[in-house]
Amino acid sequence: MEARPLKLIVEALLFSSERPLAPRDIHGWVTESSVTEIKAALEELKKEYDEMGRSFLLKEVAGGYQFRSRSEYAPYILKMLKTTPTRLSRAALETLAIIAYKQPILRHEIEQLRGVDVGGILRSLLEKGLIKIVGRKNLPGKPLIYGTTKRFLEVFDLKDINSLPRLKEIRELTAKEEEGTAPPADSSHEETKGEEKAPQGGT
Repeated sequence: MEARPLKLIVEALLFSSERPLAPRDIHGWVTESSVTEIKAALEELKKEYDEMGRSFLLKEVAGGYQFRSRSEYAPYILKMLKTTPTRLSRAALETLAIIAYKQPILRHEIEQLRGVDVGGILRSLLEKGLIKIVGRKNLPGKPLIYGTTKRFLEVFDLKDINSLPRLKEIRELTAKEEEGTAPPADSSHEETKGEEKAPQGGT
């Protein structure tokens, strides 16, 4: 079989994937190329799509690379799919922010910070795949420990957990959400493949 250019192989894999692909993921299928070569191909593709000015771009998110449509085309994509964006409530955003910044964290620690019961919110965030149970604390009753997921990074358009915006930006976001001016939480088509898309603060 005729050898194909690495950049085009990587491009084909990215277009066919429903999740972000890391260089090491791609190396598992393209073993004849090194991880370093694959990284170079990804960066070259990223630059090319940035310069082309297309309706989509190649973005580094959740520890990998993924094609995502640009935000200005979200209204048209939503109309095509006939979906109604679901918003995260202010309470859900505040709880999620606490988990993101304080993880790993226990439920009672979240409730101490928020001053209210968060059982229902935690269940909702678990169902959305934004948080996960990462273990149990060695305390009486073995309480559950919560942390964010890779899905959280995808939804909030973050390269990794260190890319979280400052707490000040999160507070501004929750204020906008309360006013109804923040972007939709599950618009998902703001950037490709029908993912949930939560209000960003940087996110």
